[in-house]
Formats: sequence, structure tokens, C-alpha cells
Amino acid sequence: MKFVVSSTELLSHLQAISRVISNKSTLPILDNFLFDLKDNKLVLTASDLEVTMVTSLELDNSDGEGIIALPSRILLETLKKFPEQPLNFDINMDTFGVNIITEKGKFSIVGQDGADFPELPQLDADKSSNLQVAIDLLESGINKTLFATADDELRPVMNGILVELSPENVTFVASDSHKLVRYRRLDAKTDYSASFILPKKPAGLLKNVLPKESGEVVIEFDDKNAFFTLPNYKLVCRLVEGNYPSYNAVIPQDNPYKVIIDRNEFHNTLGRVSIFSNQASNLVKLKLTSGEMVVSAQDIDFSISAHERLTCQYEGDEMEIGFKSGFLADILGNLNSTDVILELSDPSRAGILLPFENGENEDELMLLMPMMINV
Repeated sequence: MKFVVSSTELLSHLQAISRVISNKSTLPILDNFLFDLKDNKLVLTASDLEVTMVTSLELDNSDGEGIIALPSRILLETLKKFPEQPLNFDINMDTFGVNIITEKGKFSIVGQDGADFPELPQLDADKSSNLQVAIDLLESGINKTLFATADDELRPVMNGILVELSPENVTFVASDSHKLVRYRRLDAKTDYSASFILPKKPAGLLKNVLPKESGEVVIEFDDKNAFFTLPNYKLVCRLVEGNYPSYNAVIPQDNPYKVIIDRNEFHNTLGRVSIFSNQASNLVKLKLTSGEMVVSAQDIDFSISAHERLTCQYEGDEMEIGFKSGFLADILGNLNSTDVILELSDPSRAGILLPFENGENEDELMLLMPMMINV
């Protein structure tokens, strides 16, 4: 089996799927890329059993067909060192010996039988659903929510993004019990109601490849697996099993106090003041009076403190509420609006952060639980 391929093109595709490969693989074959050559098309696969990514290259010059697993680490490290040039792969399918021939040299490696590589799971036709959405819609949904997912071994459902499909909209939800993000798209709908929980790792892989793609993505899923088919990539992953908590129940509905403030100024002030917060709690206090917010932090152990005043639109009663600075900074960093709305009811209940101006067909809400203020 022989084929010629561009070194940089092959590297680009292998790097995109290499993030799937786990350092703690239980099967040695999973430390390899699967190369499948047929009809001048080279299909490349990487897997860790939970997640599989597939991409393909059209070749101008190939001879024969076959399937072989090649070691990922040595292949990637070698390709990174090559300048752009054609590479001639000459593969002996009896011994799995591989010669990579360049204009000036030859590099020899040994592969493994591709038949030992795990096969892709199959969707259960009776339980499967599918939809087609714009790639930028899925990209926005993942970008807006991925930062709010948890790392909770006891509650694995919290470690992914809930994707809810309905005749009204598509909703993406993530929460780590401290913060919650709900991002709705009104320009995507389905004839049915369904949901699945996309784990953090495949969500991160999609976040990496979606910007390289354009057009539509086909999403197919059943109760165990999901398939994301893009123009140049395919991602297959095992879904998180279990029921996502009823997130709407924790979103406070009646919030009489509303603050409108410049997001960038608020974010920058928070970044400066939070340096002076207690390292264990990261507590920052927001004190609201008419037309003004004072952001303050202190660390009594080191006798340091800071406060900074910000002008804002606020007409309610005087109020003070505490938040964990890192979580608040995460939320402000992931809202794109020039101004943000902070909705509050009292210092013991969650604060709601909203963009002052939503994008077209977007409905975005972020929630943050407060911290107790020791007066």
C-alpha cells in the first residue's frame, strides 16, 4: 500500500484528532492513529473508547488499499519537524513496516494491525433522533457554557453540557452548583422534545474544530451515543447517562433590584480589587447605593484591602452582597454585551447576570450563588 500526502496537511488533520488520545489508555492500540486508505481517500481516526474523532484527506496519488494503526507520538513529533513537502508512505501490509520517504531521507516505523482498532458504536434506530444546525450555533452554545461545567466525580451529570431540543428553541445549560449558564437559540427548533448531556471532553474537542469548519453540522444521538458530522470531521462520543437537575427551579424569578453597569469597567475593577481578597475564600463585596457600586476585598491575615467605586444605574435600597471573585470574573468574561444587567433580590439569594443587549435569536442568562459576608 502506497500513498503521497502533504506533510503540513497530514499534520493539521492529525493534530486536530490527536487531542482525543488519552495518556492513560487501557488498550495499547489506542496510542495509535488508524489510517484507512481506499479509493484515493485517506481516513484518519483517533479514539479513547469514550470519544472517537474521524477526519479524511483526498489524495492525488495512491496505490492499493488497507487499514493500519500507526504510533501517534512519533508520527506527530516527526511531522512537526518537517517543512512543507510531499511525503511518500510505503507500507508493507504483511509486516506492518512503514517507510516514510522524503526528498532527502527515509524514516521507518512499525505499525499494528488496523483490525484490532475498536469499531465505531452504532446508533439504536428505534431510539435515535437527529437534527441539522448551523456550525456557528453549536460553536456559540459550547463556548457560552463549557466554562461553567463541573468536575464532580459523585455527580457526573454536572460534568457536561445539557442540550435540550424543543419545538420552540435549542437550549444549552451548564452548572457547577456555584454558577449556572442557560443559553437559548430561538433560530433552531425541532419537531420533537429531547435532550442529551454532552461530556466535557468531546465538547472541548468540538470547540477546537468548529472554528475551522463552516456550513451545517448533523447531530444524531440515542440514549448512549452522539454523532456530530461536520464537512471535514466526525466526532462520536458516549453521552453522560442520568437525569440533569431541574435547573429552572434554581433561577430566581422575582428580582426587584436591577443594576446596569459597563461590563468592561466592572471586569477590570474586579480584576484589580480581587488581588486583595482572602486567598482561601476569594470573597469580593459589592455595595450598592443609588447610582454607585463599590467593589471591595480584604485579607485580614495580611492587613491588605482594596475598594473601588463604579458608576452604575441603580435606584433600589442600599444593599451589600458577596461573590467569589473568580466565578464572577468568569461570567463577566463570557458575556459579550457592552453593558450587563445584575438582578438581585437579597444577599442570600443568587444573582442573575444578563447581557444588556442580546444577540439576534439569542437568550442568555448566567446565575451566580452568593457568599456569606462576615460582618
